[in-house]
Amino acid sequence: MADANPSVYSEYQNLLKKYLVERSTPGNGLVSGFNYREALADAGLEQALRNQREILETFDPATLVDRKESVAFWVNAYNFFMLNQILTERPNGQLISSVWDYGGRYSPFSENVFQRRIFDVGGQLFSLDDIEKGILLGDVYKSRGWKDARVHFAVNCASVGCPPLRGSIYTAGNLERLLEENTRRALSTDQHLRASDGILYVTELFKWYEQDYIEAEGSVKAFILRWATNDVAERVAETSNIRYISYDWALNDLPSLTISNAHGNE
Repeated sequence: MADANPSVYSEYQNLLKKYLVERSTPGNGLVSGFNYREALADAGLEQALRNQREILETFDPATLVDRKESVAFWVNAYNFFMLNQILTERPNGQLISSVWDYGGRYSPFSENVFQRRIFDVGGQLFSLDDIEKGILLGDVYKSRGWKDARVHFAVNCASVGCPPLRGSIYTAGNLERLLEENTRRALSTDQHLRASDGILYVTELFKWYEQDYIEAEGSVKAFILRWATNDVAERVAETSNIRYISYDWALNDLPSLTISNAHGNE
């Protein structure tokens, strides 16, 4: 059976092709930025987003029985819905500077952007947390042997601190390559990993989702050693303590990409 992702996500793929910029950093790390302002100036943007939403509203995810196709589908769904959120909900007509501009970061009485159950797939409403934590990293996937901690390096929260959004949608055919590549190249950037004086500094993803990495490889450090480049792994092996790099929640637009790339050259 043909992979559904290329046809289901054709509109989203076109947006990535037009407005997503990827840049390499020293050590073959990878950062990316989305040209939100140029996209918003596109007269066809609103229709393209609507078309993509309507396709997802009528798609039955129960038809996804292959692991790679299913994982790719839900990673694409997460990333598209986050992008759609940024482009369509602009307080006072202005592009946000961080996803936390939508609120909910400090108040238990207000849903944040990850908790809002407003994204329609097959007539059912999902939140971003439902997709990431409930499906991709949830119990059903775990029971099937489909859970993969590298997914944390594929879903993108539209922030500088996130692993990079890619210029291609995920498919059954490229899923394994992109999961491996995203993890390896993110771990080769300073915003995700540094090692100095016996201390390993890592992205807060490893703190927030520590249990996923323990389930996968036994420990955070073991996960990194498995998926990092040889050069990075050698530096990591010499460390004995872990500390966390403060997560950068600035929007992953092109100006922030320039800053990230400059930081990677330090």
